[in-house]
Amino acid sequence: MFRDREEAGTRLAEALQDLQGQDVVVLALPRGGVPVAAVIAAALKAPLGVLMVRKIGVPRQPELAVAALVDAAGEQDFGEQSGDEAANLQLLRNEALIRQLGIPEAHIEAEATRAGEEIARRRALYGGQGWRGRLEGRQVILVDDGVATGLTAMAALQALRVRKPARLVLAVPVAAPDVAAELARLVDRTVILEQPQDLGAVSLWYRRFDQVDDETVGRLLQAADRRLSGDDTAG
Repeated sequence: MFRDREEAGTRLAEALQDLQGQDVVVLALPRGGVPVAAVIAAALKAPLGVLMVRKIGVPRQPELAVAALVDAAGEQDFGEQSGDEAANLQLLRNEALIRQLGIPEAHIEAEATRAGEEIARRRALYGGQGWRGRLEGRQVILVDDGVATGLTAMAALQALRVRKPARLVLAVPVAAPDVAAELARLVDRTVILEQPQDLGAVSLWYRRFDQVDDETVGRLLQAADRRLSGDDTAG
């Protein structure tokens, strides 16, 4: 159990201290992963960025993901997109779960369209903030506030792997053991503090799990940018 996302970030940062002084980039899944990642980035004196992924959930059960849409999945610099919005998006589907639950294709298409619109909105909102450089040859840490089905994290990790990081690390406070094992095959290292057999909702593992808004994400990205530039006084 974690007091809040900041405490979760502090505990993850302690487990990642061996990476301090290396060529590290910390990337968060917004919005909930950003407060966790901000603590880690500050502790490791590393840049902070966001990787935008939107889950596509089951009708009337949106937290259960059957697909995920990830931004900028091609082999290009992180944060750089082509002029074709659709070319920057990759849809990862859980075909077995889609068949098992009988999810209509029309639902997935409609939700994917909405997800793409939200990614575009956030891209425009956060576009000038956070890490904008190359990931090739760097130590990349992907952070979220917890993992339920793992589909969102899986989409993000696959998108990051094609950018050829020297090492890809997944750092999350809590995940179910079976999901953790599946994700471990996609990375070079996992740091998962709690792996309960009966995970339930990620929010159950926090005493305080407030909604993270866009303003908070922007503020944390700006603070990380100022820290790296040596200007900690503004704002």
